[in-house]
Amino acid sequence: MTTAIGPLLIEALPRLRRYALSLSRVSDVADELVQGACERALASAALDDEMRFDAWMFRIVRNLWYDRLRRLRTRGEELDVTVRDDLVAVEGEAVPERRMLLRRAAEAIDRLPEEQREVLLLVCVEGLSYRDAAEMLDLPIGTVMSRLARARKRVAEDIGAETGKVL
Repeated sequence: MTTAIGPLLIEALPRLRRYALSLSRVSDVADELVQGACERALASAALDDEMRFDAWMFRIVRNLWYDRLRRLRTRGEELDVTVRDDLVAVEGEAVPERRMLLRRAAEAIDRLPEEQREVLLLVCVEGLSYRDAAEMLDLPIGTVMSRLARARKRVAEDIGAETGKVL
C-alpha cells in the first residue's frame, strides 16, 4: 500500500471500536479486537486497492472476533452490554422508555441469525455501502440486500415498529 496507513487508522478508530463492541458486547474485548486489528494492519501492506480501507479493517476485526470465539468455546460467557448502564447516554424524562426500547432493539438484533445481524451492523451502524459490505463478506450484492431487508423487517416486528406499537 502506498498510502500512509497511520492517518487512516486514526480516522477509522471510533468506527472500528463501535463495530468491535457490537460484535463482542464487552468494551475490554472490543478494545483488544481493535488493537489487534491495528497491529495486523500496520504489519501488513495487503490492502487490496479495490477494497475500501475501512472495509478492510472491519474484515480484520471480524476475523479476530471469530478467532477469539473459537478459542473461547470452552470458557463461559462474557459480560453482556445490557448490564452496562454507562453505555447508555440518554437524558430527559423519557430515559426509562428509551432504555427499554434500546434493550428491546438490542435483544431483537441479538436474536437475528448471524449472517443477517452482521449485514445489519455493517450497513446500518457502520455505514458501509451494499457493495463494500458485499466485498468484505465475500457475498453477492443481492444477498447482502436481501439479508438486510429480512433483518430490518424482523427487528421492526420484534420491537413493534411495524404495527406502530413501540413499547
